[in-house]
Amino acid sequence: MIIKNGQVFNSNGRFIPADVELAGDRIVKVAPAGTLHGDEELDAAGKYVTPGFVDIHIHGAAGSDFCDGMDGSDKYVRAMQKYLGSQGVTSFLGTTMAFSEEILDRIFDTARPIFGQEGYGAVLRGVNMEGPFFNKAKKGAQAEEYIIDPDWEMFQRLWERSGHNIRLVDVAPELPGALEFAQKASKLCTVSIAHTCATYEEATAAFANGFTHTTHLFNAMPAFTHRAPGVVGAASDFAEHIEMICDGIHLNPAVVRAVFNMFGPDRVCIISDAMQACGMPNGEYSLGGQKVFMTDGLATLADGTIAGSATCQAEGFRRAVKFGVPLESALKAATINPARAAGLDDEVGSIAVGKRADVLVLGADLHPEHIFIGGKEL
Repeated sequence: MIIKNGQVFNSNGRFIPADVELAGDRIVKVAPAGTLHGDEELDAAGKYVTPGFVDIHIHGAAGSDFCDGMDGSDKYVRAMQKYLGSQGVTSFLGTTMAFSEEILDRIFDTARPIFGQEGYGAVLRGVNMEGPFFNKAKKGAQAEEYIIDPDWEMFQRLWERSGHNIRLVDVAPELPGALEFAQKASKLCTVSIAHTCATYEEATAAFANGFTHTTHLFNAMPAFTHRAPGVVGAASDFAEHIEMICDGIHLNPAVVRAVFNMFGPDRVCIISDAMQACGMPNGEYSLGGQKVFMTDGLATLADGTIAGSATCQAEGFRRAVKFGVPLESALKAATINPARAAGLDDEVGSIAVGKRADVLVLGADLHPEHIFIGGKEL
């Protein structure tokens, strides 16, 4: 398949007029527009040709949750894969909640055979282990009964149980043993500040001891103020990447714009933090074993606490552009940056020769008109 004459988003985060050739599951050529020819061609004139979206923080969608797999069935992940693929999300990390080791074992046992499998839609590329190493004072929608201090031995066992597929682990750095944990865990995966009461000084120490990432910036952490910059200030100084939920509910559009101005185009990762209600009608759902009520895109626990998002990452990307973020910056934050943050960029996240043929053709409204996953069009 040759995708011709499109505005191709290259690995430098810029649009160039080009042709892209897909063969098997790979991108095999990128050449000046109009120069490639073949038996099967798709004219993308006037369209954007982009990498597939990479969501490194998603709990669920289409009425299913990654953690529902604790019952041993893979049908929940399959439902997520089908829905996400249809939206242009081609790779994702199944994100857990704060649970006991026994429950996490069961979730990982179900997911382990699925990692990297193709043919179902979006490809499950690993785990984002969000919990249980959090500060209870910033638990958000996490179940307090499961929250504990960082436990390196437990994490090692879970790392093995996952088949070495934990790509990201979220930790409150002010907890006892957190810095020592991060020094070790950072040799295996990305370590992220999350659900924390850390001060600027505590967060700075974290970034000096193996932390490189920050989970859903501004949410479940102290406020950023002019005398107490907290995690946000430390992340601005030292984080390699930060996550941001761009549904317009978790953050005001002005904050979305400010984050891109503050961190630049290379460090922001747009995530969904989506749960079961994503892609579903208003109603009652579940997250981490707790009831969640979703009305018009707002998902909350019974006490009003925001409980994840009901907005797909692809829509979050479009909303960021609507909020005034430059198209190239928003697109980089939904593709190249998250792939790099999770250590997936050797395979996905950009249009380059040798990468997987996960390619979207977007119309002027930024919705996908053609979706290729592993070289096959959905």
